[in-house]
Amino acid sequence: MGNQLLAKAGGASVFKLKYGHRSHNQPVRMVGTNRCFITSQNHGYAVDSDTLGADWEPLFVNMNDGTNEGIRHKTKPFFTSQFHPEACSGPTDTEFMFDWFVEALNGQPLSLRKKEEAPAAGRFGGVGAKVLVLGSGALKIGEAGEFDYSGSQALKAIKEEGVETILINPNIATVQTSEGVADRVYFLPVTPFFVEKVIEKERPEGILLAFGGQTALNCGVALYQSGVLEKYNVRVLGTPVQAIMDTEDRELFVRKLDEIEVKTIKSEAVSTIADARRAAAELGYPVIIRAAYALGGLGSGFCDNEEELNVLAEKAFSFSPQVLVEKSLKGWKEVEYEVVRDRFDNCITVCNMENFDPLGIHTGESIVIAPSQTLNNTDYHKLRELAIRIIRHIGIVGECNVQYAYDPESEDYRVIEVNARLSRSSALASKATGYPLAFVAAKLGLGYGLFDLKNSVTKTTTAFFEPALDYVVCKIPRWDLGKFHGVAREIGSSMKSVGEVMAIGRTFEEALQKGLRMIGQGMHGFVENKELVINDIGKALTEPTDRRIFVISKAFHAGYTVDQIHELTRIDRWFLQKLYGIIRTDEELGQGNSLPDISDSLFRQAKIQGFSDFQIARAVFKDSITDFEEAVLSVRRDRKKRGILPVVKQIDTLAAEYPAQTNYLYLTYNGTENDVHYLGDKRSIVVLGSGAYRIGSSVEFDWCGVQALNTIRKEGWRSVMINYNPETVSTDYDMCDRLYFDELTFERVMDILELENPHGVIVSTGGQIPNNLAMRLDEQQVHILGTSAKSIDNAEDREKFSAMLDRIGVDQPRWKELSSMKDINLFVEEVGFPVLVRPSYVLSGAAMNVCSNQEELERFLQLAANVSKKHPVVVSQFIEYAKEVEVDAVADKGEIIMYAISEHIEFAGVHSGDATIQFPAQKLYVETVRRIKRTSKQIAKELNISGPFNIQYLAKGNEIKVIECNLRASRSFPFVSKVLKINFIELATRIMLGLPVEKPSKNEFDLDYVGIKASQFSFNRLQKADPVLGVDMASTGEVGCLGDDVLEAVLTSMLSVGHRIPAKNILLSTGTAKQKAAMLDASKMLSEKGYNLFATGGTHRFLQENGIANTLVYWPSENRHPQALDLLHEKKIDMIVNIPRDLTAGELDNGYKIRRSAIDLNIPLITNARLASAFIEAFCTLNVDDICIKSWQEYK
Repeated sequence: MGNQLLAKAGGASVFKLKYGHRSHNQPVRMVGTNRCFITSQNHGYAVDSDTLGADWEPLFVNMNDGTNEGIRHKTKPFFTSQFHPEACSGPTDTEFMFDWFVEALNGQPLSLRKKEEAPAAGRFGGVGAKVLVLGSGALKIGEAGEFDYSGSQALKAIKEEGVETILINPNIATVQTSEGVADRVYFLPVTPFFVEKVIEKERPEGILLAFGGQTALNCGVALYQSGVLEKYNVRVLGTPVQAIMDTEDRELFVRKLDEIEVKTIKSEAVSTIADARRAAAELGYPVIIRAAYALGGLGSGFCDNEEELNVLAEKAFSFSPQVLVEKSLKGWKEVEYEVVRDRFDNCITVCNMENFDPLGIHTGESIVIAPSQTLNNTDYHKLRELAIRIIRHIGIVGECNVQYAYDPESEDYRVIEVNARLSRSSALASKATGYPLAFVAAKLGLGYGLFDLKNSVTKTTTAFFEPALDYVVCKIPRWDLGKFHGVAREIGSSMKSVGEVMAIGRTFEEALQKGLRMIGQGMHGFVENKELVINDIGKALTEPTDRRIFVISKAFHAGYTVDQIHELTRIDRWFLQKLYGIIRTDEELGQGNSLPDISDSLFRQAKIQGFSDFQIARAVFKDSITDFEEAVLSVRRDRKKRGILPVVKQIDTLAAEYPAQTNYLYLTYNGTENDVHYLGDKRSIVVLGSGAYRIGSSVEFDWCGVQALNTIRKEGWRSVMINYNPETVSTDYDMCDRLYFDELTFERVMDILELENPHGVIVSTGGQIPNNLAMRLDEQQVHILGTSAKSIDNAEDREKFSAMLDRIGVDQPRWKELSSMKDINLFVEEVGFPVLVRPSYVLSGAAMNVCSNQEELERFLQLAANVSKKHPVVVSQFIEYAKEVEVDAVADKGEIIMYAISEHIEFAGVHSGDATIQFPAQKLYVETVRRIKRTSKQIAKELNISGPFNIQYLAKGNEIKVIECNLRASRSFPFVSKVLKINFIELATRIMLGLPVEKPSKNEFDLDYVGIKASQFSFNRLQKADPVLGVDMASTGEVGCLGDDVLEAVLTSMLSVGHRIPAKNILLSTGTAKQKAAMLDASKMLSEKGYNLFATGGTHRFLQENGIANTLVYWPSENRHPQALDLLHEKKIDMIVNIPRDLTAGELDNGYKIRRSAIDLNIPLITNARLASAFIEAFCTLNVDDICIKSWQEYK
């Protein structure tokens, strides 16, 4: 009002705004400067700047609509603003105006009004400019698909500027390594050695370090410190390396924050175990140990005493030269802010997030809620101001993440850490708000100011704004701990989760229940999880595991109060009260015995709190349900009859303060009307996404989904994606015409399909989740594009598939579905050991095992739960020493259009997702290839396949047997597509759209190079897990590298997944007589190359008998010296080959201790004879200088 009164007094006029400015996040710019501020406003009229008198001038302008936000007199000390500098409530960015006021009273001229110069370094670009982007390599725990998303965004932002882009990333399954994203791609390790080689060849002017996680950051710092960047005159774009080092080196970080009197946790950086003991004693236990330059809490943990400290410190020093010993603040709240700063010192906080779990559980392991729900205005803005002060002082340019510990009772805080790069949290913040952080950060790295950029969702408002959320977002981690033998289920300061989901709702309860279904581990929400049994609830509450949220549900049902659970968990009472509300609704539903017993208001309340139709069915019908699918459909029919339907809401970044037509949507029961208009013209194609990353379903399926979307758009259809994974490129708002960030359950997919009325649905590019929905969707007359649902079921159902193979005369290993131990024993007597035991309908071999004898069989079946008619198991004959061969193919109405035959280096028995795959196949007989092609054609014809499919074969001699057939894209589709340079998914999508396709003339036999796909394991994150490979998949990611021959490709790929060429000492323990013989040539090569070999008993004797010198070492169970374990702890071993003889307890115990110690002490370990032989032959024949520095584009 003051601004308008003063303007009117000076002769100016005011006018009514079209929309008004009523929010805490209005962006203004000081006229004549580059300085921008976020302000709190509440007005519907504005001063018309054109009518100001000659003595007056505008002081501030609104950055969205250009209207006046303040005026000043040119000669007199009069100035006003149209916003609230005191900001109660709201941001305090313009409090300095009160200093101006005091200066004006004292007769001083207004400060800060001079026109600032831009900082020294100008904008990057120009003719022929070239930027190198470092990727993050294979997906691993702590460093997952979020970096494919942020890297893809950065490359898009740079290409827009006409700047040439070079990408180094060996992860061949990513979207960013696809054709047309970067100008040149190098599938090489992201290490200083290889990056320097690429710099020497490509001579880029600039390099981006912030888009490839910790891998890229550490590599960039090493290149800076060694002088490589200076030598080749490469400019680091965005955050300076010194600022990165100030955040990564714990000692520098604490010192830097002390300079501006910002509190950090009391700590000491140390470089020896003795210093760690001393520091812990001075700080007082409990303490937390953290490794510097590490990601996802690698090498960190809590220590209650010196004994625990010794163990953890040794492990931490194996990963980092510097370790921080920190006073524990376990139980405080953990809060995060995502902050953006440009080179003109303008700052915004894009999103703040609050952890459901208190400090002590890594933020990647915690449920996270955005925006924060339990901070008041004072808390929120206090932490926001601190975050801005911190990044200004450190000198971040681009995006960073500030993590706090906060004690709401004393209002005290500590800064935990600052990540000077794009992170898991920034991917989440981007998807939660619709603000493309990575895209903006890349532009700022090129020298733009925030005021130069537009909000890419609204296209009209500025990028200098803080998003407003009229919804709640809930991130929940996905663990796969059940896949690992012996792993500790506790969660703490080190990450173990392999993926995450993001759920959007209008209440916390709705978002949380949606999210708990999305993690896809058989849970139906917060309640009605009758399959889960918790024995000691009190213990389970105080010692958090991956099941903690469900323990809280069981605790409420067992009579625990909110206060009791708060005392045991330190979870905020606000969250617990909301959860208790869900319990009460569940109990009310349970009082009815049929749907008419449930009132409309209770039904609606349940849906508003995020209950699924399944949960309602289970609560109402109790144990009387015989057909769950029919029960759920009856709830759906009843709900629709009552008019209780979800509505579609859009995420527009501004909570509807400005008109925006966005395609970023979610469904909720908290609303009355849809935000979008449906045409129902059958011109849309719905693609079902792959859901949470997990072991067995990862970035490969995101690549498949994105390729399908690209093809659909290219062919003139509207593309619609349903997915809920914030780490993916497919959930980027500009990847499709409509994005539903929502559940991939039957209920929600049907809700969307009924609104969209599409031409059809693609279920074959998202892995197993969409595949499993095919039959149920088909039953509801949904048009499944490509292969029919009936064919999918015929391939998935082992009984039907096996009968089909018998009918067409195709061989397969003998198998039977059995439901009692007696029947299993009879079958095993027939076929003999070893046998493969597994349940039906699985992805990544979950709960499969090879059993070599009766003891193992009985032990495994105890693990595999109760075998019964309801839960039968499939027992198959297991063929030893057979090759595994895969066919990835695309067919049209039963005729194969394109195929790729690849071969595993390991023999069958290692899951195909863990195996090292060579393509084209290198060592198959011509007759074997002929038979595989013939059989694949028969199967494609019989199942009338239209679209992508994968068949796995066993080959021994020239005999082939079919293991399984998946009528969907497999995880090797991106690998074979990129090696062959033919996009299999584009072909498959065209077929599914009914478009004509030509058979490509090129095939794998035309290639003059080889691709090797190697697996990335994350055993270093999984305390106590046995790092041994089997039929159950264990890898978290992959790389794919090319070479002019097999040895070069093997060496490059093994180095890309973290193996090192050993310096001099190798420990061998090589299993059975057959495996020892298989390793003989490799052992000779090592000896001839001058390596010192150490070997356990049997291996020692075998090597001696074959004239290979070696030193005998003893197993942990043998009370003699030298002990193998001692050599590991003394850092005397550079590589270990440990091949388990079998899975009996004694064998596993000795070998386990060696294998586990190798992982904990960061010593390269190989547990497979054929892979070990391939790697040894590669590094004994070649050295790293022999690896060609060739881009993907140069392989013709």
